[in-house]
Amino acid sequence: MTATQLAPFERPAHRDPNVLRWLGAYTASTTGDMVYHLALSWAAVQSGTPAQAGIVLALSAVMRALLMLFGGVVADRFGPRRVVISSDAVRCVVVLGVAALLALSTPGLWALAALALVFGAVDALFMPAVGALPPRIAPSAQLGRVQGMRGLSYRISVLLGAPLGGLAVALGGPAAAFGAAGLLFAFSLPLLLALRLSPLPSDDGQPREKTTALRDLTDGLRYIRRHRVLGPLVIVVALSDLGFVGPLNVGLALLSDQRGWGAAGIGWVLAGFGTGAGAASLVLTVRGRIPRAGRVLSWTIALGAVSIGALAYVPQLPAAVAVSVAIGLLAGLSGALCGALTQTECDPAYLGRVTSVTTFFSLGVAPMSFPLTGAAVGLWGPAPVFTASAAVCALGGLYGLSVKALRRAEMP
Repeated sequence: MTATQLAPFERPAHRDPNVLRWLGAYTASTTGDMVYHLALSWAAVQSGTPAQAGIVLALSAVMRALLMLFGGVVADRFGPRRVVISSDAVRCVVVLGVAALLALSTPGLWALAALALVFGAVDALFMPAVGALPPRIAPSAQLGRVQGMRGLSYRISVLLGAPLGGLAVALGGPAAAFGAAGLLFAFSLPLLLALRLSPLPSDDGQPREKTTALRDLTDGLRYIRRHRVLGPLVIVVALSDLGFVGPLNVGLALLSDQRGWGAAGIGWVLAGFGTGAGAASLVLTVRGRIPRAGRVLSWTIALGAVSIGALAYVPQLPAAVAVSVAIGLLAGLSGALCGALTQTECDPAYLGRVTSVTTFFSLGVAPMSFPLTGAAVGLWGPAPVFTASAAVCALGGLYGLSVKALRRAEMP
């Protein structure tokens, strides 16, 4: 086959209708997720005590962490497209059902707790599956650009989701907000159904050996451990997230309170972070490929760690916003490169399980540092805690630089 014949299949991701359908579905689903969480928070606070509301909100995170690794097994067994469609369909039906229940009665916290448990379980299936889809819908040379587009989509969802959820609550209460979230999940379904997936290289039409879910999970973990790039990459992700999420969540609120910046200050710092992360996604979307991706990934994590530590020593809000832009730019670029390298290095047959492991560290293990971060800031102040967290994050970058295979990893 000639280069001319191959050209149509190598069209840029931002011009590929198949990728755009996936991106539209992802944007709708992620925006619905933002609206749902705002609706759940508001409904829980209105229905019980602050402690009870906190328990309801924690149920999703606990369920998601418990099931995340097996979510990757499900994605690899049944195919990520099928799992994503099923997940959004279940979320749509359940959330619309709770919206109707709230509109017709006052069920109390039990309904919200049940919704949180179901949503957490479905999230554990959805997240590995949505991360495993890009290699099946785009050529490997376009996966970097796809990750950049996904990052931009997420930032758009963050910007739209909170105002949309707040407007829905103001107009019709939690029932209206849950209804809006359900409609957004419904909007993603026809786009997902229209996706065209490329077969895996290992798809030969032969029946597969029947195995248990636990054996599949063990096989996936063994694959990661033996892979010369993915094994070190998972360690880098775990260390960087562990040092990153505490300061940028709990620590930021405590730092803002100590500096006298107030809630508006938190908003400005987070806006700076979002601007930087969005700019990084835009760069990757436009360029499509970053040379020396493994080296750049490790250096951006190390430099981002320095910026995280510096945030605790900046007394003025404008300077803190500027530092947060740098953090967002470096973290956004390193996160996109992590995703792109994972998808290009991994055998697609294992991608659901590999994605579930990295997501487990990001959304399961790392948030467990929140209570520790809050207690440490209360005891010693923000400066030493931010510095210690930055050191953990920097350790991830330095480890990446020390591993030859990861340091020399390239995007197609």
